[in-house]
Amino acid sequence: MELEEAKELKERCSQCDAISWGLTEEGKYYCTSCHNVTERSKEVINTDIIPNTKIKYISRGLKRKSKFEKGWDWYVCEGFQHILCQQAEALKTLGVAPEVKNEVLHNFWKRYLQKSKQAYCANPVYTSRRKAQVLEDRVHHSDWTNGPELLSDANCTSCLESGAESQSDVPAPKPFPAPKAPQSEAASVCSGSVDGIEYSEWKEKGVVKMTVPGTLALCYLSLLWQRETVTLSDLLRFVEEDHIPYIKAFQSFPEEMKLYGRDKGIFAIESWPDYEEIYKHTIEIATFLDLPRFPDITEDCFLHPNVLCVKYLMEANLPDEMHGLTHQVTKMTGMGDVDSLTFDPIAKAARTVKYDVQAAALIVVVLKLLFLLDDKAEWSLSDLAEVHNEKNKTDKPWFNFRTWYQVMKKSVDEKKLKWEEARAKYMWKSKKPLYFSHIDKSVAYKRREMVVNLQKQFSALANSTPTVEKKSPSSFQFRWAKDDPARPCFHGHSLQGVLLKKGPALVTKNSLYWLSTQKFCRSYCKHVTTYEESNFSLSYQFILNLFSFLLRIKAALLHDEVSLIEKKLFKKKYSEAKKNSRSRKVKR
Repeated sequence: MELEEAKELKERCSQCDAISWGLTEEGKYYCTSCHNVTERSKEVINTDIIPNTKIKYISRGLKRKSKFEKGWDWYVCEGFQHILCQQAEALKTLGVAPEVKNEVLHNFWKRYLQKSKQAYCANPVYTSRRKAQVLEDRVHHSDWTNGPELLSDANCTSCLESGAESQSDVPAPKPFPAPKAPQSEAASVCSGSVDGIEYSEWKEKGVVKMTVPGTLALCYLSLLWQRETVTLSDLLRFVEEDHIPYIKAFQSFPEEMKLYGRDKGIFAIESWPDYEEIYKHTIEIATFLDLPRFPDITEDCFLHPNVLCVKYLMEANLPDEMHGLTHQVTKMTGMGDVDSLTFDPIAKAARTVKYDVQAAALIVVVLKLLFLLDDKAEWSLSDLAEVHNEKNKTDKPWFNFRTWYQVMKKSVDEKKLKWEEARAKYMWKSKKPLYFSHIDKSVAYKRREMVVNLQKQFSALANSTPTVEKKSPSSFQFRWAKDDPARPCFHGHSLQGVLLKKGPALVTKNSLYWLSTQKFCRSYCKHVTTYEESNFSLSYQFILNLFSFLLRIKAALLHDEVSLIEKKLFKKKYSEAKKNSRSRKVKR
């Protein structure tokens, strides 16, 4: 009906030069091609021509059109809320339980708004109590249930409710700096949001400002609370594969939420999420929110090392028999204890376990126990396995480290090359151009149009497309098949070639072991040791690089975790190495 009534306007759009007009709810003409809203409006005698005009307009409350951009008045935290909703919806699509979005993440976000004094408190940082009330209403009635809309308070979990009501004694942070111009006008000139300028300048000790990486940390906390089958490395990989909004998450903002100026520095992301950065944000936010102890990580939980090790043994194409050895190491080091695995933000030294890194480090330690990984023992044991497999082709094959190494190196190199190509081809520029003020809008759109046209021309010349095909989500990055000679499966291979039967027990043929912590960190930081590749064998470097690629982390981070396990497993040997290191330092 709106398109029919707008046909009488025959002028071309000043933005895209198209003649395709529609009517807004207020009776103004807008371009259906580029959504540019004009100043011209249709004179309406009968309000029935535009259905539900009055009802829709009244329901918006303070979401009135601003002076320059004709958009809603919106707050920065509303933008983060919209991103959180989109991320939670994406997780639901990936198979995560709906409770993660509807209950846990919802309550974490409300708790954050209260703790940061942006809503649900007596003295909000927004000086106008009416605006704070509008913000709270939007949290209730927008973006969590359908599309992005929140559920009501009735679904809050009891433990979070009790904590949320006990914040009256917390000292209120300083309010945002007062803007120099009237709020709506200043927002229109320097930022699309009402408080974009103030939020970017807001600094208060003890208050954690929300960022786009912080939204991922909140999502991970929600997954951890529900003990979902998604690790932090999985979450970041799904972001990288574009299954979860992050880099260009602002593109899903409603058309009325104009984003420019200072908003660009708040919502525009120009780098991939880093494991250690998101992990740090997770600790900071959980501590800031004063969250209670998380549900216990028991042996039947996916995040328990005994379960996660199975996943990474399958991913790395290693024998199933290794799981029994990782289980023993977990038991000997006490790393499977519920208290050590369960996250408790209010503890004195709040830290959550890097579950995926820990499981990978356990497998590395077991490989060192079996093959030593000194560039000598593993190849000698491979020769024995090769001779045995030649003589006994009908029996269960012994695991051959050399053959496994050749298969994995080829597969990882191919996968890594595709991964690097995908990163190189990634389109960092968003479809929705970002600009610093409304004056630059036309220039930004023209530049974006020119870039798109150039890309099409180069693609036509190269007979290719610049876009990367989106992969279907999967918990595993590799597929191993028994009948595939190019990518053979080693899961069913035996470890008899590296184990000896000693009474009722099995011991490794290799009786030696070298500690990964050959050089201790001298600085007063939290690192256990330093990692320099030249100090370690090529086999050890390959194993670290393999699991580092699977988890998308730095090899040094995995090396640190291996050192921590060795410290628990070889207490005496570890203390002697540390003592010798100190004595050499004194002699110098």
